Parts: sequence; structure tokens; C-alpha cells
Amino acid sequence: MALVAVPAVTQAQQVYPDRPVKIIVGFAPGGSSDTVARLLAQKLTPMLGQPVVVENKPGAGGVLGADLVAKAPGDGYALLLAVSGHATAAAMMKKLPFEPVKDFAWITTLTTYPFVFATVPQAPFKSLPELIARAKAQPGKLSYSSVGVGSAHHLVGEWFNAETGADLLHVPFRGGTSTLVEVLAGRIDIMVETVTLALPHIQGGKLRALAVTSHQPVDFLPGIPPANQTVPGFEFQSWLGVAAPAATPAAVVTRLNREIHRVLEQPDMRQRLADLGGAAAPISPEAMRTQVETEIARWQKLVESRGIEKQ
Repeated sequence: MALVAVPAVTQAQQVYPDRPVKIIVGFAPGGSSDTVARLLAQKLTPMLGQPVVVENKPGAGGVLGADLVAKAPGDGYALLLAVSGHATAAAMMKKLPFEPVKDFAWITTLTTYPFVFATVPQAPFKSLPELIARAKAQPGKLSYSSVGVGSAHHLVGEWFNAETGADLLHVPFRGGTSTLVEVLAGRIDIMVETVTLALPHIQGGKLRALAVTSHQPVDFLPGIPPANQTVPGFEFQSWLGVAAPAATPAAVVTRLNREIHRVLEQPDMRQRLADLGGAAAPISPEAMRTQVETEIARWQKLVESRGIEKQ
């Protein structure tokens, strides 16, 4: 019977997929993660020969969507649009409804994009060194925004404080739109935000970029230095990727990895990601798993060293 069963399993894997595939996005429609998921779904549909559809399941900073996928059947028909906030949630939350690494089959990252430190053009500090000097001279007086306690924005700001000795005050909001409104109004001094959200306002002259968190300068923000020129080693790339339930067969993971890499090689897809402030970032399943593990460990260390209260 075992000899009979093996070909049946192999055949089942070879015909994957034989019905529509869902990409679960743990955030509301319209954001950068949703946009990238829909671009991917559109491109994957002809490659897989089945409709690839996006379902938005917002809640708990993406945790709800991740939990749905973690508990879904491991058959490759429910995929997660994974975000770098997955690692910060693992570091910041007292308890998650899933194991943040072991409950997923990691497939590939899709895109990476830096954060940017930005302020209004009339701010008295015109560069990152000037910001640090003023923040040290006025401890707790200058504020920075985030999209919530425990978000990557929050922890990048705390990491900046730790590395520079500055004392920027963290002010959390719900969602990037609120942070943008408050910074533009001058009620918050610094926006720590993804380039995706901030870029149009920087290009339109409503915000001044002080530094990006990438290793090198980025083409779409000419003249803006990397933060590591002022703060050695201060580099962070936010990312979006794809994961599946842990029990997903290796053959299905390999197929999805291969097809998604083909999508990311397409010039129009790479240009669309660049328009969003990112770069295509295909990697192996093993490399993605290692990346998630490494980031969780880094943020856990920061949370403990800064005495940040877990949620």
C-alpha cells in the first residue's frame, strides 16, 4: 500500500494548484502591503493557471491574518502576505496565537524598502546630526511618530535613541495617515516612516528627508544620506514576503518560490515596486526563515535593553 500511496501524493503535488489560491493580507485595502499583494496576485494567476485572489483580514497589526494562515490547511491554497512587522510583533507581544517561525513555511521575500527620517521644511534642524544634537540638548522635547506601540516604526525610533543617546519622545498612532497629518501640522517633530508612504510628500516639498535607513543612498531620494553615515551600523530594511502554513509540502513551496521569482524578474513588476519606494528581493525559503529568526532576536534584545513594556 505504501508503494501505491507515494505516486498518488506525487501526482497530487504535480497538479497544484487545481483551484483558486488566496493571499491573506492582514491589513485594510489601499495600503502598500495590499497594493503589492494585488500586483503579485495578478502576475501569479497566469503562471499558476488558477485565479490568485487577495483577501483582507485586518486586525491586531497583521496578527489576525497571520493566525488565519498559520491555522489553515497546509495545502498551498492559503498564503500570507508576510510583513517585517511580523518580527516586531513576536518581540513585543506577551503571547501570540501562533509560533512566529515554526508555524509557517517561508517562501520568499518580495520587496525591501528603507525607512526615512523626515520632518517639515521649516524645522530648525536640517540634517540628522543637527537632529541628534538638538534632541540631546532638549531631552524628551522632540517627538517622533509611529503607527503603533511595538511596530517597526516604534522600534526603529527606540533603536535610534539607544545608538545616539538622543531622547526622542515616542508618539504612537493608528495607521500611517494619522502620523502624516500630525507631522505636516507640526505637532510631531519627526516622522519615522516607510519610504512608500513618505516619498510623494517629500517629492512634493511638504516634507524634508533627513536620512534613509538603507545601506546606501537611494536613487529616488537624491542627495539624502544613509543614516549609517552619522550612526554607524544603523541600517534597516522593511520587507514584504510570502509564507504558507508549516505543513505545506516542500514541492508546493518550491513551485511557489520559483514562480514568484519569475514574477519579480519582470521589468514592469520591478518598476512598479520601485515606484512604491522598494526593490525586488527574491530569496530562498531557507534564507527567509533565517531572516525572520534573526530579526525577532534583534528586536527582542532591543525591547529588553530599553525596558519597553510588552503588549
